[in-house]
Amino acid sequence: MDIYIKPKKKITLSERRAITIKDVADVVATKDVMEKVEAMELQKITDDGKKKKNFLISVTDIIKVIKKKFPEHTVNNVGEQDTWVQYAAHKSRDYAWWKWLKVAFVSVVLLVGSSTAIMSFHSDAQLPRIFENYFRLFYGEVQTNPRIITIPYSIGLAVGIIAFYNHFLGKKVTDDPTPIEVEMEQYENHVTETMVDLMSIREHNEKQGIK
Repeated sequence: MDIYIKPKKKITLSERRAITIKDVADVVATKDVMEKVEAMELQKITDDGKKKKNFLISVTDIIKVIKKKFPEHTVNNVGEQDTWVQYAAHKSRDYAWWKWLKVAFVSVVLLVGSSTAIMSFHSDAQLPRIFENYFRLFYGEVQTNPRIITIPYSIGLAVGIIAFYNHFLGKKVTDDPTPIEVEMEQYENHVTETMVDLMSIREHNEKQGIK
């Protein structure tokens, strides 16, 4: 009989005494076998005074525990090879006022930073002079700050920013991921892969007696 497991790449736990298979992987099997497999303990969590800990659970650790209980079953891995477990001794409290304060701070930083970047670009590219040249070419007159060009440009700039970030008034324009979401996902993947590699090296060195 087959047992299918799908380990996750990264999980966060708090206020636990042990890590079970259910915490780190999805299990597919018959109902009675699945319940027993999910409840199997992979690693105990001891209270050594540290508020936060990192654990590395390998798929081989999961398979060994399952095979010990069900030696006649075949275990198939359809997920990750290693799981990074972030453990916190206590759940962090996310106060509403602190959350809104962080949102306000980030919003101000983004507003000031983006406006400064746009103004710096316009200054470096001498955009006002370009608009004046356009007006002179089309209308044969010299005019500073030709609003017939600057107003549509400003509107187009705002529409372009909305289309690029895929958000308007707190709502997504389309279901596609925004550039920020893509970058954050890539960043999270890089962090997870780096942590898994570092913990793997650390475990290997500990087994070899290397400090």
